[in-house]
Amino acid sequence: MAKFLGVDTGGTFTDFILFDDRTKSICIHKVLSTPISPEKAILQGIEYLNVATDNLTIVHGSTVATNAVLEGKAVRTVYITNEGLADVLSIGRQAREELYNLTPIKKPPLIESELCVEVKSRLSALGENLRQLSERDLTELTKQLKILAPEAVAINLLFSFIDDSEERKIEKAVPEGVFISRSSDVLPEYKEYERGMTTVLNAMVGPLMQGYLKRLVRALGDDHRGVLSIMQSSGGVTSAAQAGYYPVNLLLSGPAGGLKGAQTVAAASGVDRLLSFDMGGTSTDVSIIDKEIGFTTGAKIGGHPVAVSMVDMHTIGAGGGSIAQVDAGGLLLVGPESAGADPGPCCYGKGGNQPTVTDANVVLGRLLPESFLGGAMRLDKDAAIRSVKTIADELSSADKFSSEAEFSSEDKGVSVEQAAQGIVDVVNDHMVRALRVMSVERGEDPKDFTLVSFGGAGGLHVCALAEELEMTKVLVPVNAGVLSALGMLAADASRERSRTINKNLKDCDEESFEHLFAELVSHAEGDLKQSAVIASKARQSQEAIQLTAENCFAARNDDIKTSMTIDVRYQGQSHALNLPWQGLKNIEKAFHQKHKDSYGHHLDVDIELVNIRVRAIIKQQSLQLQDWRPTETLTEELAVMPGIDDPVPVINRAGLDAGQKINGPALFTEASSTTWLSKGWIAEVDEIGNLIFGYLPV
Repeated sequence: MAKFLGVDTGGTFTDFILFDDRTKSICIHKVLSTPISPEKAILQGIEYLNVATDNLTIVHGSTVATNAVLEGKAVRTVYITNEGLADVLSIGRQAREELYNLTPIKKPPLIESELCVEVKSRLSALGENLRQLSERDLTELTKQLKILAPEAVAINLLFSFIDDSEERKIEKAVPEGVFISRSSDVLPEYKEYERGMTTVLNAMVGPLMQGYLKRLVRALGDDHRGVLSIMQSSGGVTSAAQAGYYPVNLLLSGPAGGLKGAQTVAAASGVDRLLSFDMGGTSTDVSIIDKEIGFTTGAKIGGHPVAVSMVDMHTIGAGGGSIAQVDAGGLLLVGPESAGADPGPCCYGKGGNQPTVTDANVVLGRLLPESFLGGAMRLDKDAAIRSVKTIADELSSADKFSSEAEFSSEDKGVSVEQAAQGIVDVVNDHMVRALRVMSVERGEDPKDFTLVSFGGAGGLHVCALAEELEMTKVLVPVNAGVLSALGMLAADASRERSRTINKNLKDCDEESFEHLFAELVSHAEGDLKQSAVIASKARQSQEAIQLTAENCFAARNDDIKTSMTIDVRYQGQSHALNLPWQGLKNIEKAFHQKHKDSYGHHLDVDIELVNIRVRAIIKQQSLQLQDWRPTETLTEELAVMPGIDDPVPVINRAGLDAGQKINGPALFTEASSTTWLSKGWIAEVDEIGNLIFGYLPV
């Protein structure tokens, strides 16, 4: 029987969860990430789990594309566009990030001007060829590209979503061996700026992603007969081959896995309305699930618009590795800079010398040096104290100091414990703000949801965040520290396709729309079927180095499920609402109602149909969460913690029985994370091992 391995590479840790389809058993593991060569950490984890790679399906959430964008380490890329439009990416939407800053710092362009190439081709908004590229034009373009010597080329012509023939001509003229990203393939939608940025980002990280995947497959060994799948930002998995060609779809790979994992474990506990926060070592990802995961095409990564479909979430630079510092005015700041995995927090003992949130939690006694990662990694408490003391000293020496979390100094100055609590309070405030962005600012009351906490650091902060938001229901999943890896195993194989229509509703006919949807469905289903064939051949192949496909055991038409949606707006609006496709006759009434539900009113204005979208999925293996059984003998030790009068029980979570209840304060330790239960809260273990917290005000 097959085994399935979910691997989530994060900024600090790489998480593993191994699922045996025969025994339905789960094994978990965490190792420090190796940012320079992410595959090294993956091999370390596989070696530790002692699992053979033959007949192994690996579903991987990668940060290679994300890090390349955020760190500006992409490959040399040429941007090809219409004559007169080379500056579109630099001009953007003329929207200031800081509205009242009259002297903003000018960011360097994504593509240098000398790498922006214009061609004499023009298509009208109606699809008329006003000027076509000649053979001479294409020959000159080829010569120019050879001189510029790019590793990748991004092609973005006006209205190519109507007719892509000119982009295809350019594609054929590009010298062999250069990675090509064509806008009519990557994102055939209107808005040339967003389409151009998405196409360029895809090109800039394409060679890096392909190189990484080839190294990973090679590292798995000549005897690997398994399948490698990659988690996409849309919450579905795709083949490694497809991931290499469309890396822009992987920019929220890991966070999407976490959201799918949260939905899966919460559903097993009967919870379908959840406000989730995933706090890892580098960042915190916040989202809201009201029965279904939400999606957006308006996301930004590193300040750049990425218009492909992604899970709807808000990310901030607040994690266990977030660095604390005191500014010139005596203000305590935490993040967004992170110590990452190397050197990491001071308590890791790897040479880090800047205080972090993790160090603060060690000082407060909420991370026990001997119990971190189930005892697999011992923390240096003395180093943590020394690092946080630098913050205490700076705050004490300041003439006046304050922080986003209010606490005052005494005559004798600020203690190390006070400084540690200040660091935790500040990072909590950042996360509360992020949670409000996804709930209150969207008209949702957090009290109507369950706060679901996961990630290696999430459990240490969940009670404080819930109290600040006046939430009384909390769920800390089983294996919360590796939940993103679990979500990857629960995800379906998927492929999304879209196309711009931009037509007034009264000018449309049912037959043409049915034809357009059928065409997109055919493309999306074709991608999945092709992947299934590749996967089948990969299992039988004797070649070690190949990029195989997602875990599709079959690809009959009845295995593929498709959903069709359409973006609709009132004429004159710039933003649209996405609705399930239900035919032209019903779309007007449905749009009026959704607009009223969203904004409190509807208009007597003509309706425009903007984009059509198709999502095709194939159900993966059924990841079954088993009934909870203790795997260890229950132990309960006592620990003295600063600011708490009585010793606090320290409980190994793996020894708890289903139905068991614990009153706070208490500390739960486990192999993948640590959870802090504050005073006034009561925790109960449910049937699958999730901890359900209820608030009991004192």
